[in-house]
Amino acid sequence: MALIARKPTYAGLFAVTLATLLHEILLTRIFSVTMWYHYAFLAISIALFGMTVGALVVYGLRPYLTRERVALSLTLSALLFGVSIVFSFLTYASIPFIPGGSLVAWYAMLFTYVVLSVPFVFSGICVALALTQFEGQISKLYAADLAGAACGCLLVISLLRLTDGPGAVLVAAVVGVAGAVCFALDEGRGPILTTAAVSGLILAAFAEAQAIGAAAQHPLLRLLWVKQVFEGRPSYEKWNSFSRIRIYGYPNALQEPFGWGLSSQYPAGRKVRQLDLTIDADALTVLTGFDGDLSKLDYLRYDVTNLAHYIRPGSRVLVIGAGGGRDVLSALEFHQPSVVAVEINGNILSAVNRAFGDFTGHLDRDPRVRFVNDEARSYIARQSSTFGIIQISLIDTWAATAAGAFALTENSLYTTEAWKLFLERLSPHGVLSVSRWFNEQRPGEMYRAAALAAAALRDLGITQPRDHVVLIRRPQPAGSAAVPVGTLLVSKEPFSSRDLQVLDAVSRTMNFEAILTPRSSRDPVFARLAAGDDSTAIGAGLHLKLVPPTDDSPFFFHTLWLRDAFRRETWEPGAPHGNSEAIYILGVLLIVVLVLTFACIILPLLFTAAAPTASGAAPFLLFFAGIGLGFMLVEVSQMQRLTIFLGHPTYSLSVVLFALLLSSGLGSYLTRSVDPTRLGTAALLRVGLLLGVLALAGTLTMPAIHASQQLTTPLRILTAAGLLFPLGLFMGMAFPLGMTIAAARFGALTPWFWGINGATSVCGSVLAVGIALNSSISTAYWSGGACYAIALLALIWGGQRSLATVRAKATPGDDMRHGPAVGRPLPSGEAR
Repeated sequence: MALIARKPTYAGLFAVTLATLLHEILLTRIFSVTMWYHYAFLAISIALFGMTVGALVVYGLRPYLTRERVALSLTLSALLFGVSIVFSFLTYASIPFIPGGSLVAWYAMLFTYVVLSVPFVFSGICVALALTQFEGQISKLYAADLAGAACGCLLVISLLRLTDGPGAVLVAAVVGVAGAVCFALDEGRGPILTTAAVSGLILAAFAEAQAIGAAAQHPLLRLLWVKQVFEGRPSYEKWNSFSRIRIYGYPNALQEPFGWGLSSQYPAGRKVRQLDLTIDADALTVLTGFDGDLSKLDYLRYDVTNLAHYIRPGSRVLVIGAGGGRDVLSALEFHQPSVVAVEINGNILSAVNRAFGDFTGHLDRDPRVRFVNDEARSYIARQSSTFGIIQISLIDTWAATAAGAFALTENSLYTTEAWKLFLERLSPHGVLSVSRWFNEQRPGEMYRAAALAAAALRDLGITQPRDHVVLIRRPQPAGSAAVPVGTLLVSKEPFSSRDLQVLDAVSRTMNFEAILTPRSSRDPVFARLAAGDDSTAIGAGLHLKLVPPTDDSPFFFHTLWLRDAFRRETWEPGAPHGNSEAIYILGVLLIVVLVLTFACIILPLLFTAAAPTASGAAPFLLFFAGIGLGFMLVEVSQMQRLTIFLGHPTYSLSVVLFALLLSSGLGSYLTRSVDPTRLGTAALLRVGLLLGVLALAGTLTMPAIHASQQLTTPLRILTAAGLLFPLGLFMGMAFPLGMTIAAARFGALTPWFWGINGATSVCGSVLAVGIALNSSISTAYWSGGACYAIALLALIWGGQRSLATVRAKATPGDDMRHGPAVGRPLPSGEAR
């Protein structure tokens, strides 16, 4: 008699997959704090790898999975999953992570990978058991799986508003143990039910205490080793789904004034009150003590980032990235009539204007100032009025988001389409001011900014873009390790003689360097790029990627081609390559994932499957590999596209994963009504329709994004969900239909098929990023479509004999709920 999954089993699977996605997403957030943003993408790979190993364990133990042991195995694996979340996290948090190219660094990465994959192994065991041990119920179980994962995507946003990162990890553990309680209830098991319930209560109490402590700024559990440094306690700490902010310092202490590009001519000895605000322990902004006396802020006139104020007095100013309010104070210091400060991080605005409002002078109460908590690009797109100055001062994406950094290292502010929009929202004499790091040994980032300016100006119909571009740098002070900062000024109209005279006078007074003006250039590369010459050819000679970023390839900070990541010249002192470590890590990660996947998944499967039962299974291996790669390539590429549209990976993460997983779950559920006698036709029709939907979505997504850019955030979220839902619906049908067909002949191999699907997903998660970085998001997306096309051909190739078996087993009136067994353990010697 077949095993029947009852409601507690569905609830248990829902809870385990919810906790799995929740923990995976939280790890990306924590990795960004403890390591560097370009390591955070490890979390996605770790989760997929661990779950695939779990499926492999189920495959290896299939002779022992009798009917009586399935419920106990589900309960134990879910319980171990929840408990191991806590211990693996504590192990990881107790040691520093050491990056680099040494053997120790490689071992550290491998150790991190293994330790943090342990909970996902238990989760993988639980999910694989649930999806392979209940005959004919895979459609509904897979739907519960995906629905739980989708809810996990949403929960992380609200959860990090209530507690901190470590506290949220504890909540994930509680949810995982709750899944064990549900599985135990299904069989009414006393001791294991009591153990799971007590464990859950203990963890819940710990999570509650952590949340209370975090709210009071005294958490029980906190991160100690952050970016190789032992971290002390701050004055203030707050987490959300895309940042951890901390404020350090003494409010009454006087310090040397902070400046990104402060002139060496500023009189020594003057002091101000300041507090440091860090984002993920790396990105920095400053809270300035302000009592209303602007004369104490005269040092702001000496900063290279504020050059635009000298040539455009009396302007309406828009600050992108308000941070601690420094650019707002600059506008007030230059007596500009009004300033709008847009900041996407609500926690920063709350800290500046509320928690530390008395220190910062409550700038939000100044009638000349308006703070806006929004994504800058969509906010500007909705504005009908214009600005005299739009200022962007060192706005980076160095802090990983809840979706993982490498999946989302794009930045919607540094693309040709974005700069064209900014220029369109300038008044006729308006100026776009963009300040970036400008190391003369590594000028790739500034080179690319110049190429970007020229491309945006050309898109506005300007034929002589160099007349509209000026670049001025604060040189590195003698004996200082500070990285120089340059400010790129882009004018809607050609810079006038008066503009150039004022900038020249200020530069001489402040000891700044004019690198590029319409009249001269210290570096011929800047002159060629600003004139709009072929940036591809210019970059090729420098081994740099200088092509202006677009919404389809928005990776402004990645100025290195993937093929150059392992060139020795890349790592030599003085090499002009930006973000080389991130590209190197991506290359290393791709190799590590491929090796681990082959060594821990593919190789054991080849040995254990070298039995007669595996003969003829090759088409199904290709099918499940194809849909595994295809799903990840489509998912990651759509996530990247919608980050540009929605403005921040927080929304991209929530919308993409929630919409895709929920719609995939619905698609899986709908396959339960497919008639087994028409299974082949139904499968081919649905996968064929999926290819059509992929082609339609690939063609329409970018035009829809550009047409809807000016909509409010809720309407943009609905638009994005509408674009994603048909994709998920049909992608969710491929796995259960393929599994049902494959199980008709290869029931004992279903965990293997699950493992192959997971293994290719692990590789696909990294491969998608590599393709997008090196080519474009569209290339990654269409590669996913090609994988699904290969899967369709494989289904045609291998499905005929399996379908004959399905029809032979089916009786009139049967539906897929009573269809072929999926992975049912067989007595020794029994043939299927």
